[in-house]
Amino acid sequence: MIMKKIDISTNINGIKLPLCIMNASGVLCSTDQELSNLLNSFSGVVVTKSCTYKPREGNVPPRYFEWDMGSINSMGLPNLGINFYLNFLERKKINKPIFLSISGLSTEENYFLVKKANQSSKITAIELNLSCPNLIEKENILGYDFCKISNFMENIFKFNKKPLGIKLPPYFQDAHIKNIALILNQFPIFFVTCINSLPNGLFIDANKESIVIRPKKGFGGIGGSIIKPFALANIHKFYTYLRKDISIIGCGGISSGKDIFEHILCGASAVQIGTQFMKEGIMVFERLKKELTFILEKKNYSSINNFKGKLKNI
Repeated sequence: MIMKKIDISTNINGIKLPLCIMNASGVLCSTDQELSNLLNSFSGVVVTKSCTYKPREGNVPPRYFEWDMGSINSMGLPNLGINFYLNFLERKKINKPIFLSISGLSTEENYFLVKKANQSSKITAIELNLSCPNLIEKENILGYDFCKISNFMENIFKFNKKPLGIKLPPYFQDAHIKNIALILNQFPIFFVTCINSLPNGLFIDANKESIVIRPKKGFGGIGGSIIKPFALANIHKFYTYLRKDISIIGCGGISSGKDIFEHILCGASAVQIGTQFMKEGIMVFERLKKELTFILEKKNYSSINNFKGKLKNI
């Protein structure tokens, strides 16, 4: 019996990825060593830590906590600054697509960072993070400000020539997803990444009767398995409302091949791994690749395109 070849490569609006699984910005992708590990891993893309103009230490620790169903963090964008990431890429032999994640502390800083990223030939695409919930300096998440986001995107595309995607916060109403999709559909966006962590969660240590992270009086972004239903809902809705040439990168609650299968079934073209990558380390990508391949073999699918976006109603 001839075994059918299983293809779990993908493409993001024409950008070819050898594997549909990648790291999520924010987790183990900040330093020279962490980025080198990702270059040598099974991850289909290297996504850098969301960078600012100047290096940042981020919020005071403890700022990350895990429990069996998820994680809470208020990291505060610790990163080595955009020049470090551009210099790293210039020094390295690049063997896979590179997504530079950007998260300026102001609109003007974002413009500056995008312009600087446009000067590098090593960057395949820019992931513009409009959804970080953990900055003490910024009370508002731009991804929730529909009035500002349209003007912001209009200005970005006056000068941006690189493939550009938007990392979005979770939305909880159909009307909000429809509205943001209508805005994004007006621009030459390559992809959206959804979702970032759920903002303003609180986890309690009942024994100590206290919060578990120090910044923002214990409030932080929630990730891990517990947020998967929200991620799937956002992916499925965006798949309905976005232009079909805008790819979706699913993120949220992935710890198994089955979770990846569900993200793709809802309409994702690729997925990002955050909390589980933090828990398991660099080998997570190889394990997830094997698990997803096994599911496709079992279901007699030859590629992710056989089922992408084909979630059935009952």
